[in-house]
Amino acid sequence: MCYTITDNMDDRLIAIVDDDADIVDLIGHGLRREGFRVKGFSCAEDLFGFLDKEKPDLILLDIMLPGINGFEICKTLKKKDKFSSIPIIIFSGRDKEADKISGLDAGSDDYIAKPCTIDEIKARIRAVLRRHGVENEKKKICIGDMVVMDLQRHEVTVEEKRVELTPAEFRILECLSSRKSYVFTRSRILEFLWGEEKVVIERTIDVHVRHLREKLGKAGKFIKNVRGIGYKLEEDMS
Repeated sequence: MCYTITDNMDDRLIAIVDDDADIVDLIGHGLRREGFRVKGFSCAEDLFGFLDKEKPDLILLDIMLPGINGFEICKTLKKKDKFSSIPIIIFSGRDKEADKISGLDAGSDDYIAKPCTIDEIKARIRAVLRRHGVENEKKKICIGDMVVMDLQRHEVTVEEKRVELTPAEFRILECLSSRKSYVFTRSRILEFLWGEEKVVIERTIDVHVRHLREKLGKAGKFIKNVRGIGYKLEEDMS
């Protein structure tokens, strides 16, 4: 089922995916007052059908849905070049750390636990849209003469060979490469991934960085550990 909440057609479009029509209506009207256009969907099938026609600026996505769940929807969209750049915020009543980590691994840009206020939802949406606006200014990042990050296609190549990274690994590499030689604390990396609210613990970053280094092969040496602080990306491998 699709719920339509009309608004100024010049403003950014937010897609809400939740099988509770009351929640879609409540959030939709709150976002409309903020100046957004809103489309609501009750399941993956309805959302995918809409995406064939129009691309939203952001998707607010519940986990517990009929048929395909929110995690799988997120993974599916992030694997498709046409949709991988759409920011996704998971919005769920499941607030365990394992669920939040699963959301990060699936490629979501933020995770909001229900219940929360409409003001918090609006603030999170604005923050994610701001981050994506900055990211999209630069389409590609080169690291030394070995690594190329394509931010629009969410692809990384090492010596012209594509490397498959999880969304979290990609975002960590993007964070480190945004200010080369700058030391990012684990807390700062978490903020880059999730915004101001740290929804996972800092040691999770160490696990992702270890896997990232392994996948980059010899280019993994670009990522330096700064004991007791965090990580930096250093192009000088001598």
